[in-house]
Amino acid sequence: EDWQGGSKREGDRGKGERLGDNHTMKLPPALILAAAASLTAADEYNHKYSAGDKVDLWVNKVGPYANPQEAYEYYILPYCAPETRHHPNEAGSFNALKAHSIGERLGGHALRHSGHDLVYPATATAGEAGVLETCTTDPLTEDQVRLFSTAASDQWFYQMYVDDLPVWGMVGELLPDLDAAKAEHYGSDVSHLEAAVAAHAENGGEFKPYVYTKRTLKVSYNGERIIKVDLTSEPASLTEVRAGVRLKFELDVQWAATDVPFHSRFDRYLDHAFFKHQIHWFSIFNSFMMVLFLMGLVALILLRTLRKDYARYALSHTGVGVGGKRDVEEGSDLEDDDDDDGKPLVRGGQAGTEDSGWKQVHGDVFRAPSFLPLLAAILGTGWQLVTLVVGVVLFAVAGPLHGEVHEERGEVLHAILVCYSLSSVVAGYASGGYFKLYHATTAAGRGGKGATAAGGGATQWQLTMALTVLLLPTVLGGVLAFLNGIALVYGTIFYIPFLVMLKLFFLWVFVSVPLCIVGTLMGRHAKLGGGRGGDPFPCRVNAIPRPIPDDVPWYGVPANLVPFAGLLSFGSIFIELYYILTSLWNYKFYHVYGFLLGVYAILCLVVCMTTIIVVYFCLNAENYLWQWTALCSGGSTALYVFLYSIYYFVFKTSMHGFVQTCFYFGYMSLISLGLGTLCGTLGHWAGSKFVRTIFQNVKVD
Repeated sequence: EDWQGGSKREGDRGKGERLGDNHTMKLPPALILAAAASLTAADEYNHKYSAGDKVDLWVNKVGPYANPQEAYEYYILPYCAPETRHHPNEAGSFNALKAHSIGERLGGHALRHSGHDLVYPATATAGEAGVLETCTTDPLTEDQVRLFSTAASDQWFYQMYVDDLPVWGMVGELLPDLDAAKAEHYGSDVSHLEAAVAAHAENGGEFKPYVYTKRTLKVSYNGERIIKVDLTSEPASLTEVRAGVRLKFELDVQWAATDVPFHSRFDRYLDHAFFKHQIHWFSIFNSFMMVLFLMGLVALILLRTLRKDYARYALSHTGVGVGGKRDVEEGSDLEDDDDDDGKPLVRGGQAGTEDSGWKQVHGDVFRAPSFLPLLAAILGTGWQLVTLVVGVVLFAVAGPLHGEVHEERGEVLHAILVCYSLSSVVAGYASGGYFKLYHATTAAGRGGKGATAAGGGATQWQLTMALTVLLLPTVLGGVLAFLNGIALVYGTIFYIPFLVMLKLFFLWVFVSVPLCIVGTLMGRHAKLGGGRGGDPFPCRVNAIPRPIPDDVPWYGVPANLVPFAGLLSFGSIFIELYYILTSLWNYKFYHVYGFLLGVYAILCLVVCMTTIIVVYFCLNAENYLWQWTALCSGGSTALYVFLYSIYYFVFKTSMHGFVQTCFYFGYMSLISLGLGTLCGTLGHWAGSKFVRTIFQNVKVD
């Protein structure tokens, strides 16, 4: 039975380790080194073994099943190891950790050798009985008994790897007082054991901690490749944990031939019934229909409402009649048309010359927003995140070409680090270009080149560059430092070692920061045309800002519109969000990256459409402060994502404890903040395109 699916006594599917020891012949030293290097490369990268090769069994972590981030090193429990070359040294410590990549360490992996040497079988001996390896602990102390008791009561599980295939198993159980006849009564039938526990609990009986002492590791292979690994804990081996007792642990290693091809060996870990459920397909269709609806709404604004706006504004510039009013022929379309408020475009055959609605703010709509350096840095960071997500998702979608990312420990985190570092140039270019574009409309910018090159202008440039470089790393570093301190105090394997932190710091200082600076300089010197006469904006910015009216309808107030925009964006992704959160917090391998790419595209479209609608209503209320409104309109999606994460934590998981709660909400805060920055940037871009489009098509005196 699938351990992930519900049975916690049969851990079964696993992603083992590719690093194996190689058998060498008595050859000259040079040939031995060459042969060892060749064989090691084959084991590590090709997963190929020959008869007699050593296959390493690695132990990774142990911890409560309900708390994925509350994981400890396997040997925090008083397990023993057999008398092999991997046995503890005289100091009593186990062999050093396996070499880990940065991605593995960030993912919370801490592999140590189990002490068991698995020997790859020859084809002729495939049908022989398995090999039984045993070890016995020293007499258990009170502290060790307490550790095992905690593991049994909190349903701790452990994880092992064989040739990059993971296997899971339960540490122990809280059971009634079983006597020596428990094997006769229960044998290996787990259902009988569970029934006995339930009956004992109803009667209010006392429970005692028991530990599984015998495991069966069945390894299936096809030729020179390991295909499948199953781990079974024998209920008959449950042994009560008491002070002074020696526990004898047994590992029965069995080999079996199979005809399953190597390329499909990881399919059994992928829950296709869950991820490719009919509801998943329906959610994509539902989101697509939402996109069509929003596109229709935006088209209605652009083709109908704006057409009438343009027609009304154009009347005052195409010739006037007596009294400053233009005569309109009776029976014309303009005479019959009404605007959105039911008012005719012309009255009595004449059109008014006074502007109304969004054209009133043509002299202020391209005014620099408040806190320009901060907004430029946020938008630069947002474009970096947009690029990062596209790069990582495309890398995952291309898995069949370079290897599926869910089959490699830390592969996704590696891709994120690389894409983040390289996309820093995008952040610098976007923030630098945006600052240059709007700085020209500020008092310092209108002072000429001298004012821009020195004094306040130069300081603002430096501030924009510094904020772009430091904004995201500071937030990430602060949250991760807090979580790292908790992991260090509680001794979990999610503690990031100092050497890894040093590597990340060097990666940021020597790759990310220089690329961000280069990008900022490129954006500062980029040619930003597109307006009339080489002006970057379609309309000239007035020296004195006009007042914003207070008496506007409720749909003209940004605070009323922004939550609705975020709700629509969240509605397009919340089902996919459930699958993603389940993969992050419930031990499932996310592998439907095609779905993810499609949902990402839909999210981008929905955010753009909703932001355009919000910006239009605000401009129509003569509110020209649209830049921050557009950013918040898209970014409000993050609020709903975080609220949904609270619902998921309470109703969809069994997480508990200080450590797990801090890690969950710390990570979800970062995810929500990153998603909000990304969506806000897309919304601002869509709003900017919309504003430019409508104002470059009106005639302004």
